[in-house]
Amino acid sequence: MELDVCNGHKGVIPLSHHPDFSQQGYQVISQLGRNTEGGRVTYLANVLNCDRQVVIKEFRFASAIADWSGVKAYEREIEILQQLNHSRIPRYIDSFEMPGFFYMVQEYKNAPSLGSKRSFYPEQIKQIAISILEILVYLQKQVPPIIHRDIKPENILIDEQLNAYLVDFGLAKIQNTKIALSSFVTGTPGFMPPEEQFGYPLTEASDLYSLGATLICLLSNTRSVDISKLINDNYRLNFQKLVPQISPRFESWLMKMVQRDRKRRYANATVALEALKPIEVVGSGTGIENLIRTIKPLKRVTVLGIVTVMTLAALAATLMSCQPGITVRQLLESKECQNLDLNGSCQEKTE
Repeated sequence: MELDVCNGHKGVIPLSHHPDFSQQGYQVISQLGRNTEGGRVTYLANVLNCDRQVVIKEFRFASAIADWSGVKAYEREIEILQQLNHSRIPRYIDSFEMPGFFYMVQEYKNAPSLGSKRSFYPEQIKQIAISILEILVYLQKQVPPIIHRDIKPENILIDEQLNAYLVDFGLAKIQNTKIALSSFVTGTPGFMPPEEQFGYPLTEASDLYSLGATLICLLSNTRSVDISKLINDNYRLNFQKLVPQISPRFESWLMKMVQRDRKRRYANATVALEALKPIEVVGSGTGIENLIRTIKPLKRVTVLGIVTVMTLAALAATLMSCQPGITVRQLLESKECQNLDLNGSCQEKTE
């Protein structure tokens, strides 16, 4: 459906099933999204008598009893949005109520979400990651820091220039503030950091886990609803075999983003951003990086075997450089060389 604004251009006549917000000063153009289970609908609307478009989010109350608690939750989201002034966070404009419904009006960004079926090259995904991290840096520099708590493809909009916009602050919280027990585990499974699942305090590293999971979905062309397919028996995101084209450094960066122990992740978005900027996302890597990448998935016994062989090879090479013509078997059987100090010379040990 073609979208237009209220500036005299040929517009779209609202369908009968769209709500009438003319008394509030808005005219619905189309429905942008619907979450039937969550009781939420998003509309694109014109502001009457001006050249402007907005997003109107509709929240349905499950019952009259839930009205007050529901309004309080939306008021907290509005309170957070009113504190923010970032070009890539749609700003809060207005809110109003109708029987059984609450509506919030926000700035409209003409950009689809990452939840829509689209494919990106690894270099483009890095650009998207940088764009999101820049928003998180801004949020974490607030006093006190703000944690989004629900970063996932559906809550990230991407325009044609690959600029990211972060939306849906319904679960956002100010760091170190208490969360009601009923809202501890309210994020999205697969994207929720482990510390939130078990009720531990959230930190500036918590949103990094969710962002890392989002980027892994993009790299592996995995839909949000299928993210469980990437989680192994140890409850870790296992994506290496699905994205073999990325460089070892970029893979390591991603693995650190989604560490289950939050203390082993990057401390905050600033540190993660600075670590990402110089990384080439596609490449063969150095010889050492490739060796580490090769042996990392192997079992401990196999790794020890490889290390042993490499050590013996290095030992043989060192000794043979000192005593040309001597065989490896003779060296291993020689009592004089069993306690060889590799920092010294063979001659000093055998004399």
